[in-house]
Amino acid sequence: MTIAGYPLAGLKVLDLSRVLAGPFAGRMLSDLGADVVKVEPPDGDVTRTWGKVVAGLPGYYHAQNAGKRNICIDLRAPGARELVLDLARQADILIENYRPDVMPRLGLGWDVLREINPRLIMLSISGFGQGGPESHRPAYAPIVHAEIGLLERSHRRGKIPYRDLPLSVADTNASLHGLVGLLSAVIMRERTGRGQHIDIAMVDATVATDDNLHYDLEDSEATAPLPNDVWETGAGPILISGDFRYLWRLLQQHFDVAEPAGATDLASKIAGRREAAAAFMAALPDWPAVEKAFAKMNVAWGKVRAAADLREQPTLAHRKTIIEIDDRAGGTRPVVQSPYRFSDAASGVRGPAPWRGEHNAEVLSDWLGRSASDVAALEAAGVLAAEAAAANASDPVDA
Repeated sequence: MTIAGYPLAGLKVLDLSRVLAGPFAGRMLSDLGADVVKVEPPDGDVTRTWGKVVAGLPGYYHAQNAGKRNICIDLRAPGARELVLDLARQADILIENYRPDVMPRLGLGWDVLREINPRLIMLSISGFGQGGPESHRPAYAPIVHAEIGLLERSHRRGKIPYRDLPLSVADTNASLHGLVGLLSAVIMRERTGRGQHIDIAMVDATVATDDNLHYDLEDSEATAPLPNDVWETGAGPILISGDFRYLWRLLQQHFDVAEPAGATDLASKIAGRREAAAAFMAALPDWPAVEKAFAKMNVAWGKVRAAADLREQPTLAHRKTIIEIDDRAGGTRPVVQSPYRFSDAASGVRGPAPWRGEHNAEVLSDWLGRSASDVAALEAAGVLAAEAAAANASDPVDA
């Protein structure tokens, strides 16, 4: 299917963001068909130092920027601001995730952008939002995880030391809520003809997506379901989603697991039941036996997997969630697809991540009608920079 078959075909996105919260939103827009142009400084996105390097493209950077085009602009150079403003005049969407004072200091604040392009939709993602008492604070996902109670809850419920979560949920929540805001603004622009500025604070987005927060706000954790348990079976560990009290009744009903004898109080009775349940689990010899037992009880369960083994997860394999794409060095590398599956439209990653400045000439020609000599003049003035693609391709793998 051609690009016209993608839902967002024709939308132009100027992506001035870096690391994760902004780039992830841009990656999803690209997967949905938008022309996403990443504007990167000469010293590069910090994620260019994270992950396995193949053809000059580190894994983390590759995952969040696959399918985009790249133009490398030194925003400190004379003439750079004017070039960005020219690109913004042509854009439908602009994404940035600097601290709130940075874009105005560069002369690229919303007051300037809306004057030159009234239809522009600007998404700003920051840790603490625009114009508040903490707007000046730098924030990465772990800072937000700490500030909004996720670390404390994990410590309290899991009886573990304080430690960060093993994923940047504050960033990706902000990205996804930012996408909802962007696409809502695109629809509204069809009615009004006007764009707008969307202010997404990572703290807001993560609090809004915290389905357990009400227990803390209302001091009502005692009313929550019992926590899910992980059990060791003969095949390996599984997590069971459900109240142990209910599971115990099902074990008795379907498998005649006996009530432990000799319990003199409630605590010893519960301990005995859990010991009997553990013995039942350990006696399940393999995965077919596990699946058969839990299908009989109609209880939801999941194999505790290592993330490195996700290609073997049956549903992910069936849905082609992890695919192999061109690694730009004569081979392939894995990338995770966006989760959108349409009945009558295309979606998904459209190519590998770009090298820094790879599409300077192409983007300036497509968006602004600039000639090769115009691009050469901007390069000579230090406004534009680029990596040497040949050098990247000649060093295929650097673990």
